[in-house]
Order: sequence, then C-alpha cells, then structure tokens
Amino acid sequence: MQLAQLASVQHRVHLGAPLPFNVRHADKTLLLARGQQVETNEQLQALFERGALVDMAELQTAREEILKAPREELPGLWNRSLAEVSRSLVAKPGQGYVAALEDATRPVQSLIERDPDLAVFQVLHQGGGADMAYGAKRSVQCAITAYLVAQRLAWTAEQSTLAFKVALTMNLSMLELQGQLARQTSLLTRDQRVALRDHPENSVRMLELAGIHHADWLRAVLEHHEQEDGGGYPAGKTAVCELASLVRRADIYTAKLSTRATRDALAADMAGRQMFMQDPGHPMTTALVKEFGIYPPGCFVRLASGELAVVIGRGEIITAPMVACLTDAHDRPVSTPLQRCTADRAHAVVAVVGQSAIPARLQGDKLLELAFA
Repeated sequence: MQLAQLASVQHRVHLGAPLPFNVRHADKTLLLARGQQVETNEQLQALFERGALVDMAELQTAREEILKAPREELPGLWNRSLAEVSRSLVAKPGQGYVAALEDATRPVQSLIERDPDLAVFQVLHQGGGADMAYGAKRSVQCAITAYLVAQRLAWTAEQSTLAFKVALTMNLSMLELQGQLARQTSLLTRDQRVALRDHPENSVRMLELAGIHHADWLRAVLEHHEQEDGGGYPAGKTAVCELASLVRRADIYTAKLSTRATRDALAADMAGRQMFMQDPGHPMTTALVKEFGIYPPGCFVRLASGELAVVIGRGEIITAPMVACLTDAHDRPVSTPLQRCTADRAHAVVAVVGQSAIPARLQGDKLLELAFA
C-alpha cells in the first residue's frame, strides 16, 4: 500500500460531499470510509494536522473503474461524475480550483470514451434545478457535445480535452443568470443585458484568477460568441479561433434541446434540421449533426406498433436506432422497458415525440436506469 498525505490531495476533498477515497490514520488503520463527509474546514484542518493518509491506488482507479464496470453500472457512474463536475465548476475560483476541476472532468471523459451513446443520452436529459445548478448542467451538456464533435472531426486527444474545458467554463461568470433566464418570461433588464454582453470577458477574468493561463483556452472563452461574419460579440471579430467556433455551435445546438419558460425544448430531429438550415455546409455543423443523428440516444419516439420508446443506442442503420419501449401500444406504462428492433417494419420509428408530450412518470432521474436495465 503506497500512501500519501491527505493534505497533498486536498483539492479532491469537498466539504459536505462524499469522500472519493478512504482516509487512514498514520498507522494505516481506517479513519474515514469512502463516502463519508467532512463537513467543516476545521475538521479538514484537524485531519491534516494528525497526518491523515490516503492510498495512492484509490486515487488512480476512476478511469479503470469506468472502463471495467458492467454496463448496468454506468448510469450510476454518470450521475456521480456529473454531480462532481457541477460541484467543482460552481466552487469559488481560488487555490485548488483548477486541480479540482481537472480531477472532476477526467471521469466524464472516460465515460464518453466507454460509451458515446450514453454520453449523448446525458446531453438530452440534463434537466433543470436551482439557478446555479441549471447553468452548470447546461455547461456540462455543451462540454460533452463539444468533446464528441471534436473527436468526430479527428482532433487530437489534447484538442478534444481542451474543447471540453472551454465549453465547460465559457459561461463561468453567468451560471446563476442562465438559470434565472430559463425561468424568466419578461424582457431582459438592463443589468441582465450588460451581464450577457460582458460574460465572455468576465469569464476569462475568473479563469485567470483561478490560475488558468492557457492562451488557447482563454482566447476561445473570450471568442465563444464571435462569428466569422463579424456579427458576434463582444468585439465583433471576424478572425475566430477553431475552438471558439466549435463550442459556439455546441452551445447553440444544446440550447435548442433545453426547455425554457418561454418555449419547449426542440425535438432532436428538428434541432438537427435547424442547425443545417442556419449553418449550411460548415464542417463543424455537419459533424455535430452526424454525431447526434436524427434519432440520438435519449430522444423519445413513437413506433409503428403504437408503443412509445426511448432511443438507447445508435443502430447500424441511421433510421433504425436501438430503443426501449416505455409503454405498450395503448400508452400503458410497462413495468420493464422492452427492447425493440426498429429495423423490423412492425416496430419501425414513425415519429420523434417532443419531451413536453411525455408523461412526467416516464421522465426524471430514473429514466436512464430504466432504459438500460
């Protein structure tokens, strides 16, 4: 057992959150089990002072755990990893912020690598919540999308990871405002308009204060609302870096999939169609729409049999995805989702159903577990 001081990995400890590893006494006996919580900074400092230790092997197993886990365990790993990313993202930037964010994002990237279909499912089903939580979840949606599209464009692993980080942090200064605007039905106030206009520059400043000085990262955050025709903001640039161009398109697409008080989320096929119409011929948009397809995992579809189903995987044929039925032909919910072969004409997809038309009992946090049971 190779041990390290708990103080050397303090960025992995978040007050009030489950510990990601066991904490041991100096004699190697167990002090706090993984999953227990350190509630106050005073408690944490007391652990440092008594020389608490952690097993190095437990710090290195997240990727291995994900790559080796049975598929039925992946939904739980996704929930845990996304919660950690959201928690790290909204923490006050300061000492340890960058390291904590790096540690939180690596498992998500491993989950995307392990099963891209489940990653797309998460994009379509990242729901709302408190104002700050909504903004963080929207950032995660965009980051997953940017990472998938970067890989389809054959970007290097380093470039794809940077696209993930840019998309995750580009709205850092307006996470709470995003949640407010999602609920708001009135016109924007003057202060809100100013905050929206200035958020790229404000987010860059926050990242710099957190210790991020990666020039490409900061430039992409600054330019993520700029457009090649000069119609963007805050500077109206026409020379926009590739990273910014990619995350802007990921942001536009995922915004179409998100519900706001003034409009329902677009069905996945309609969102893809609008992207093509609004940005015809651009290779990034083409790659994005191809990656998600017309029936991306997570979208609801009606089958020729009359059953309502959720797509759980992309099939060998673009028009024949893998689905799990949530109801029978008479719209009665089934106790166990039934997988259907949509290449069979009797169970072919005949329509995409918008999420607003789905009964509440068939939505929520348990949908992923149900669909992949």
